[in-house]
Amino acid sequence: QVQLVESGGGLVQAGGSLRLSCAASGRTFNTRAMGWFRQAPGKEREFVATMDWTGTLTMYVDSVKGRFTISRDNAKNTVYLQMNSLKPADTAVYYCASSPYIARLRSQYDYWGQGTQVTVSS
Repeated sequence: QVQLVESGGGLVQAGGSLRLSCAASGRTFNTRAMGWFRQAPGKEREFVATMDWTGTLTMYVDSVKGRFTISRDNAKNTVYLQMNSLKPADTAVYYCASSPYIARLRSQYDYWGQGTQVTVSS
């Protein structure tokens, strides 16, 4: 069992930065991939970034490459999403999720956090 709690969301101007955190409980965090997804109003939840359990493999959706960075601290059971050069199009509820292996598909993730709101003003 893995429980996930996101934090760090908020309101920021376009061009600004935020760092999201996702604290995990459970003994298996260090052996599982972690991902970030987001859902804008009226849209499907979409993949943003993922990292394998070792922290060496990452994948990003094209729209955030070069601006967002996923990282993890297994000693703290925490995964992060550093978001730079934010755009209004990044406005969404951001969710962290846990999977047995690195993946882009929502269906591959079996544990989810409650989400944190990110709003980017123009």
